[in-house]
Amino acid sequence: MLAPNALPFEEADLLLGTALFAQVPPDEAAQLIPHMQHHTYAKGEFIFRQGDTDKRMYVIERGRIKLTRESDDHRIQLLSISAAGEILGEIPVFDPHGGPRTASAVAMIDGVSIASLDHDTLFSWLNDHPRVAVDMLQVLANRMRLNNEHISDLVFMDVPGRLAKTLLDLAKRFGKPTEAGIAVPHDLTQEELAQLVGTSRETVNKALMDFTNRGWIARQGRTIVIYQPGQLIRRAHR
Repeated sequence: MLAPNALPFEEADLLLGTALFAQVPPDEAAQLIPHMQHHTYAKGEFIFRQGDTDKRMYVIERGRIKLTRESDDHRIQLLSISAAGEILGEIPVFDPHGGPRTASAVAMIDGVSIASLDHDTLFSWLNDHPRVAVDMLQVLANRMRLNNEHISDLVFMDVPGRLAKTLLDLAKRFGKPTEAGIAVPHDLTQEELAQLVGTSRETVNKALMDFTNRGWIARQGRTIVIYQPGQLIRRAHR
């Protein structure tokens, strides 16, 4: 079922805008459109939960979604933020055993819209387009490389360096140029920002204050304005 007022070629454009389907011809991507299901979520609602055993992959049409993982003692860790045009929840789809889900996906704002595609439909389509599977493997390999880089950062990079790198990544993905600098609306609490950096709230707040005192950034609620991105780049590579 298509979303209200959505046309097949618009839905195909949505798929083609994602890394997994970027090399797929539009007419081939369009074959998946009738099988996509559309859902809308309010802020705080779960798209899926850690431990679920469904086999669906999700394409974000609008809004932002955070991936979180809960420990056995119920501590929550923010793993990443996904935005419009990105795919999430693909691990159970490509896992031959199907699951369970290793994290939860939560809507960060009202009106988050996603389209989902199930395992059987995707793999039936891949049987007809086997060369696309190679492109998908390359994308998944790149994700593994990024995960390895993140682990390396946690081991070898200090907190200010990781914070600088995180702010630059958020700016690249969500930043908006202004006269003063790059405004980065991150919609995160201090605790969540600390989790994204991989440290405590107190430690990341201390680093933010240092960047502010140096004139590199300014904090405006849940928006950070970057005045001197070059300084952050140098700090991230120190």
